[in-house]
Amino acid sequence: MSQRLRELIRQVRACKTAADERDVISKESASIRSAFKDDDNPYRHRNVAKLLFMHLLGYPTHFGQMECVKLIASPKFPEKRIGYLGLMLLLDENVDVLMLVTNSLKQDLENANQYIAGLALTSLSNVGSADMMRDLSPEIERMMTCSNGYLRKKAVLCAVRLARKCPELCEGVASKISALLSDRNHGVLVSTLTLLEELLGQDTDYTRQFKQLVPSLTRLLRNMMGSGYSPEHDVSGITDPFVQVKILRCLRLLGADSTRVVDECSDLLALVATNTEATRNAGNAVLYECVQCIVGVPSESGLRVLAINILGRFLLNRDNNMRYVALNTLAKVAPQDPTSVQRHRNTIVDCLKDPDVSIRKRALELIALLANEKNVRTLVKEMLNYLGTADQEFKRSLTEKTCDMVQKFSPHKKWLLDTMLKILIMAGEMVPDHVTASLTNQIASAEELQIYAVHKFYNALVSEQPKEQLLLIGIWCVGEYGELLSESPPADDGTSKIPSDSEIIDLMQHTLIKSNSTVVAAYTLNALAKLSTRLSSEQSRI
Repeated sequence: MSQRLRELIRQVRACKTAADERDVISKESASIRSAFKDDDNPYRHRNVAKLLFMHLLGYPTHFGQMECVKLIASPKFPEKRIGYLGLMLLLDENVDVLMLVTNSLKQDLENANQYIAGLALTSLSNVGSADMMRDLSPEIERMMTCSNGYLRKKAVLCAVRLARKCPELCEGVASKISALLSDRNHGVLVSTLTLLEELLGQDTDYTRQFKQLVPSLTRLLRNMMGSGYSPEHDVSGITDPFVQVKILRCLRLLGADSTRVVDECSDLLALVATNTEATRNAGNAVLYECVQCIVGVPSESGLRVLAINILGRFLLNRDNNMRYVALNTLAKVAPQDPTSVQRHRNTIVDCLKDPDVSIRKRALELIALLANEKNVRTLVKEMLNYLGTADQEFKRSLTEKTCDMVQKFSPHKKWLLDTMLKILIMAGEMVPDHVTASLTNQIASAEELQIYAVHKFYNALVSEQPKEQLLLIGIWCVGEYGELLSESPPADDGTSKIPSDSEIIDLMQHTLIKSNSTVVAAYTLNALAKLSTRLSSEQSRI
């Protein structure tokens, strides 16, 4: 006699090592294989149940697939239930064995027992292949309008699978949605909204067809907003948030390219945005979907400002998930409505200091989108403040974005030079090569900047412990414009000292001796070659 499932579980739990567990499973698998050879075995469903447990542990159970098919064909409900469970777990839509179940599914869909028919619908919803859905689509459509609410709900969910696998067969299904939206059964309503969302996301033809449903959807949502406390479907004080979210998604898809739909639901969206409580996750989920709906349709500016302000409140939430989705959504909205997003700039910049690296990266991407000629000084100042304390994992991304912002939105070349010098001092090893090449080109092309630049870089090389990128630009600058160091430095250079020719050559000699980089050595020798014609007093020393 075969052991029970609970006994197998007890043996597995008693195993001290993985090898002991494999030994127990191997022995039980051999026992189950032997039992499957007996066609009259009364414990077939028990053996399949044990196979399901082994499958959850990650062991191979493909040899039990045919037994699931046999159990499904059994007239007994306990065996049929285990068979359908095995069908959903041990098989998938690509297995050829699945085709053998089509006839049994068709018979069970017509069974008078609602639970057997429900099992068939559930299995078809999970593993139904395109061929199976095509063969059984008439039964699915028929059961969508049956008198049993339990089966209607499962049939509508099965129609979602039909829409994904055989979208060409959905005309009959689509024609029933209008009636199903007025169904009193809550499960049927949720399932119908799921089906409607699936169809709207697939084909624009359905969008035009279902625009007539907008009044029904808005009426449903308005009733929920004004119904007060409903204990049956209440979640943390929010009336049926799952249905509210699905309605908002459907309205977003229906109104994506229609101002008429937006006009019909604008007042309702404002009502949801202002009256939904934001202290619980359920309320935040509804608010987030409301924001997605507002920004996903051609709504008026006042409504969009309201949506962006909600995202701004999300940024102040201590929950990292809320802050992440707010940053993600703001990044999508910023190109269309930058002025409204700019109001939350300080909060967004503060997210750069968040311990969660994913939030820091999203905040950095959003800051780059918000940058312009008017705010680049303020933003870059904040980013440089954080650059000194950023971890190595995030420092490179922060440096690259800051360099891009400086080069793209710099108000004038002197500020660009000063800022790039600060970045080179703080994180020179992180600065991309194309940025340093661009900086040298800008110095070379701006004659009025060359005296200022050579003094700044010379002082940086003398007073700092420069990174390689700073060394390369500084040495190039001194070699190219070294004779300008004898001229008076700019008043705001921060120093009044004019280096002698000897001090300039001392710097080159010190760099050549101390550096282990062949690139730095090559730059230094090249600079000395140039200086030999410009610093005549030091020609013999060079």
